[in-house]
Amino acid sequence: MSMAAANREIYHLLKSGVRVPVPDPEGDGETVEVVRVIDWDNPYNNDFFLCSQFWVTGEMYTRRADLVGFVNGLPLVFIELKAAHRRLETAFTRNLRDYKDTIPQLFWPNGLIILSNGSQSRVGSVTAGWEHFAGWKRVGSEDEAGRVSLETMLRGVCEPARLLDLVENFSLFQEAPGGLIKLISKNHQYLGVDNALEALVNIRRREGKLGVFWHTQGSGKSVSMIFFAQKVLRKIPGNWTFVIVTDRQELDGQIYKNFVSTGVVTEGRAQAESSRHLRQLLSEDHRYVFTLIHKFRTEQGVPHPVLSERRDIIVITDEAHRSQYDILALNMRTALPSASFWPSPERR
Repeated sequence: MSMAAANREIYHLLKSGVRVPVPDPEGDGETVEVVRVIDWDNPYNNDFFLCSQFWVTGEMYTRRADLVGFVNGLPLVFIELKAAHRRLETAFTRNLRDYKDTIPQLFWPNGLIILSNGSQSRVGSVTAGWEHFAGWKRVGSEDEAGRVSLETMLRGVCEPARLLDLVENFSLFQEAPGGLIKLISKNHQYLGVDNALEALVNIRRREGKLGVFWHTQGSGKSVSMIFFAQKVLRKIPGNWTFVIVTDRQELDGQIYKNFVSTGVVTEGRAQAESSRHLRQLLSEDHRYVFTLIHKFRTEQGVPHPVLSERRDIIVITDEAHRSQYDILALNMRTALPSASFWPSPERR
């Protein structure tokens, strides 16, 4: 089993719990109880421990890790430190690669990896290449002045509540051409998704508006959508439906494939094939619906029918902003009058 596959299996158990048989106190048989290793909802009910110079023995070699952070005895955080005058990349190319080769068992339960030389710090996953390790410049708000420091990194990702939030809600496993990979949130994704979650809690006061999530090109728009949807499903009660709206066939297919490759979408025919099919999907009960905004069209002069008055529908638009103030957007809002909307333009 690959390191990524082992990591996924462990995280599935951590999030879902382990079902174990226990004696029935009222009879001679057994009952099944779900045992959870981590209390996700009450972070400070868990035990957090940071170990310096932690020795680990593999099948052939013994290595000493700089810092390992444990939660309830599980090594969820790995930190490699270099001297300030050393290039940070050497922490990845020399040290981290060697650790993963010689003591891979340390990384099976890993949540995140931090590399730092004091002046520069980056965080990534067990499968991330160097180019996917990223900085963490803001702790609580996009309005903060960006600060590149080890302190910002540690406060941003290792504070107990944030650490468990990142592990539970901002980690994904994706089937990719080269094999299974693990994705963890970047700083802008974490802050943006949590801002949208806060807006959703106060959605009536906000008149159905979840705000705008700005992304630069290639910064992981569809992954942010998945983080958002998955956290809503875990943390906010409701029979939620997410409608993903784009304005290009290629983009619609790309986003749909990203959702499928992470195991989030499991039902077939979640993509609207026509206006008629879209109306059918939105009048039914589906977790995810993917569509082009053009499928909200009607014959000229014909008003769009109301398809659902549910309040637990969230519409996420990506690049459909070019037409979202036109008749198609009006049709979309007519079709879903009680839905919440989260526009996501591509560029500032």
